[in-house]
Amino acid sequence: MNIDAKIKEIQKHPEGERVGMILTHTGIVRGYSKSGRKVSSIEMRVDEKNLDGVIQKHEQMQGIVEVLVEITGHTRLFPGERIMTVVVAGDIRENVLAAMASLIDAVKEEVTHKTEHFV
Repeated sequence: MNIDAKIKEIQKHPEGERVGMILTHTGIVRGYSKSGRKVSSIEMRVDEKNLDGVIQKHEQMQGIVEVLVEITGHTRLFPGERIMTVVVAGDIRENVLAAMASLIDAVKEEVTHKTEHFV
């Protein structure tokens, strides 16, 4: 995802005048698991149907104008590679931060399924 291009798109959105904050998140494959084991790679699966629903739900949150999510799925990824990019645009910081936190949690719980492979 080209974030600069997406920001320009959002600025042209019919409700672009409402946007006071655009927040981005880029998820990267860590070289170590949460438990401290060295990761050699991960396999990602993405439930596209659930992704569409999660995006729609978050676009309806207070103050949110646009939600964009791109996930590298159905593939093997290695430490340092990008897993996902998320963009949330909205009116004020409190609304955008809340939507972003909720969105990342929902994507991890309802959309992506990750299998870690260890060295």
